[in-house]
Amino acid sequence: MTFFPSNKEILCAAALLGPICAAAADTQRADTVQQTILAERLPASAVSFVVLDTQSGRVVASQNPGTPRSPASTIKVVTTFASLDVLGPAFTWHTRALSRGDDLILQGGGDPYMTLERWWSFAHALRNDGLKVIRDIVVDDSAFSLQPEDPGAFDGRPNRAYNVVPDALMVNFQSIEFKVVPNADARRIDIVANPAPVNLIIENHIRFAPGRCTAAASRVDFEVATERWDRVVFSGALSPHCAERSFTRVLLRPAEYAYGSFAALWQELGGEITGKLRVEAAPADARLLLSYDSLTLGEIIRLTNKYSSNLMARHLLLTLGEARYGAPATLEKGAAALKDWGRERGLSLEDVEIDNGSGLSRRTHISALQMAQVLNAAYHSRYAPEFMASLPLAGIDGTLRARMKDSPGGAVRLKTGHIDGVSGVAGYVTAGSGKTYILVSLINDARADDGAAEPVHAALVSWMLQDL
Repeated sequence: MTFFPSNKEILCAAALLGPICAAAADTQRADTVQQTILAERLPASAVSFVVLDTQSGRVVASQNPGTPRSPASTIKVVTTFASLDVLGPAFTWHTRALSRGDDLILQGGGDPYMTLERWWSFAHALRNDGLKVIRDIVVDDSAFSLQPEDPGAFDGRPNRAYNVVPDALMVNFQSIEFKVVPNADARRIDIVANPAPVNLIIENHIRFAPGRCTAAASRVDFEVATERWDRVVFSGALSPHCAERSFTRVLLRPAEYAYGSFAALWQELGGEITGKLRVEAAPADARLLLSYDSLTLGEIIRLTNKYSSNLMARHLLLTLGEARYGAPATLEKGAAALKDWGRERGLSLEDVEIDNGSGLSRRTHISALQMAQVLNAAYHSRYAPEFMASLPLAGIDGTLRARMKDSPGGAVRLKTGHIDGVSGVAGYVTAGSGKTYILVSLINDARADDGAAEPVHAALVSWMLQDL
């Protein structure tokens, strides 16, 4: 049901909205949004939205507010705010290096953002302490206990970065950037991998094709040739007149990636490794050499929401579970911890299906009203500035950089979400009046893949900016 009360009306729908009431709204906006929905040939039943006044807690306007929807990545606002509310913005994860005899133990603590640069800093700190010769490298990833998962189950693209599966020692999103560069002087095609793990085999069969950059001379094929993702094969033909190619893929397994990338860095730093990789828990008598702190949670949620990182959101949910129920972190503990937090916060999240917390899921479901209630709690929380600063700014940065560019700077802060058949936005809009409103708009329909949802989101934002 869509309702836009007149300026003289206040409608309370206790059964549907609980403590939230629907307040007055300009009926002209009803025409704008409804005309947009009709123009985009979206069924009314496929559209849910809520506009909520943060000062009064009243719903200004809504359509199907209580209908469970697939939210795609907008669910990250729930995961990130719950994490911030429970753990605080100064929370950090710890990656540790321990020793036992001549073996080095790399113990993961669930850091969601151990980039290659930070991994180098970790290795460099160990070399600066005088460590040089290592026998075996032991990877301890026991802080997470997860069921085996097919990273290609969602869309059949297991080697794409957005599908990477969490791991307690996740390094550089398990990703490798390849650059394919024609070398005219040597009449060959060079492949540069960054990083270049010592245990990754790269076979280069790309033929150097002199002459113009034609279709036949600009084909580069890439194949992951083993089940362990430890050998890749390049083939095709490339002209020196073609542009440099680059792309990123997830390769190896998490422990093997951590080992291979660390070993490459260690050799660059003048160290030696004489043994092999072992994956096992650190023994009780291991000696601590280094504890390396992650970025703070305040920084992590900004990266998670601005750039919609699925892996980082999944690590946040796992960390919530571990903080509530103890190690090891599991998906079940994370989901239970989020529901516990919702109850303590007075939020109705019992029937919310959070799944992995990232939105890259067909199981995740939440209503627009439930998400609006979470955003209202965030707006009135002690960490509101940190949370709101994590959301993309329309026309400025993150996933909204190229969208809603006509919005006043800083007035529109929305988390976006999109998977096949789903489009959504969720966040805050500061109207011309200076008041801040919450907007949640979730559309579940095949036409969302053709761009039909975006005009509806934009029409809602436009009305809020101009008329509220």
